[in-house]
Amino acid sequence: MYTLEICAVGLKNALVAQQHGAHRIELCENLESGGLTPSFGTLKLAAEKLNIPVHVLIRPRRGNYVYDKTECEIMLHDIELVRQLGFDGVVMGALKYDGTLDSETIEALKDAAGEMSVTFHRAIDVCTQPEAAIETLIRLGINRLLTSGGAIYATNGATQIARWQNQYGDHIHIMAGSGIN
Repeated sequence: MYTLEICAVGLKNALVAQQHGAHRIELCENLESGGLTPSFGTLKLAAEKLNIPVHVLIRPRRGNYVYDKTECEIMLHDIELVRQLGFDGVVMGALKYDGTLDSETIEALKDAAGEMSVTFHRAIDVCTQPEAAIETLIRLGINRLLTSGGAIYATNGATQIARWQNQYGDHIHIMAGSGIN
């Protein structure tokens, strides 16, 4: 059995995806910037209008995945809002300047998510030590990993995705993303 998750940019696209059979939505804005957290208005209406599971992207700005203290506070508040609105999950990630996993930030974001499902996003694809990062994500209780296997598109990274699925798939859901249609 497969789950079709659609990365929907905005409420309009999410409603279309739901209407056409998506099982789950990753809701974001500004995908051309790598995806950002939707506005409060978008989130409020999405909570009212969508009736399939929705995971909200938590990313305060474009660019790298290294966040300062203020940006981390923003992400924590965004997660709190998403939780209060009753969404099913969040999609997030954070790295250090050396490209390794920022496990302290990830743990704080995971704790803020409470019972919501947590997906670590494609920051894994630019991580300098992805296997060590995956092992840490498993230890932290992250539910799923969204990856293109380190490539621009998942079809180009399929061998790596399969390798991670074989190695870690019993402990974390490995989900192919980027360029799949």
